[in-house]
Amino acid sequence: MVSWQAYGSGAPVTIVVPGLGATPGEARIPASGLPGTRIVLTLPSHGDEPDAAEGYWSYQRIADDVLRVADEVKAQKAIGVSLGAGALTRIAAENPDRFDRIALLLPAVLDQPRSAEVQSVLHKQTSEDEIAKTLPDGYALGDYVQARAKALRRLTAAIDQLSGQFPIADREALRHVTAPTLVIGAVGDPLHPAGIAEATAAAFGKGELELFDSPAPMITHRAQLRELLQVAWQA
Repeated sequence: MVSWQAYGSGAPVTIVVPGLGATPGEARIPASGLPGTRIVLTLPSHGDEPDAAEGYWSYQRIADDVLRVADEVKAQKAIGVSLGAGALTRIAAENPDRFDRIALLLPAVLDQPRSAEVQSVLHKQTSEDEIAKTLPDGYALGDYVQARAKALRRLTAAIDQLSGQFPIADREALRHVTAPTLVIGAVGDPLHPAGIAEATAAAFGKGELELFDSPAPMITHRAQLRELLQVAWQA
């Protein structure tokens, strides 16, 4: 079961679904500066939450939990990052008119499993050295690498269970989604290939693609990313 924390007040209500291993600070990044109420989720085995039940880690199970919270808080809009983007993609395919605005940041997979090469990279992400290889130089990251490695070492079962999964069986289901859907991708990120972002944006009936020429835009282009979301939320 997921927990959530509300920031801000009033309308609209936006649900924010973080990626696997997201630190509390990472989870809040997409919510910053948006109007209304932002509901930031914490998945099991993250932060102070209890460990996930055995067999929890499937896109269907996560999507069900996210949808339950979205209905509870009456969210009209949704943002998902990586794993969170996959969960929202699953919800959108099964409930095409559930949200009136969607943003998917760094989608990792769509309707086919990850390549063996990408699965190998994913399984190495419990190592601080391997995480550091995926991050840009010249940015003050504090203890981010250590915190992320610690978070992911708690999530080895999730990595094992999710590495071969994908959110939906057929991308054609996304043609019927009524919400304008902003997809933000990265160039050079082995875990979130630009091609997946391109395919995801193309699959949605009202998809829009923004690609950043960076393997880690949530670090290198944080201000621009937030501006994109703010503009989309005002449209």
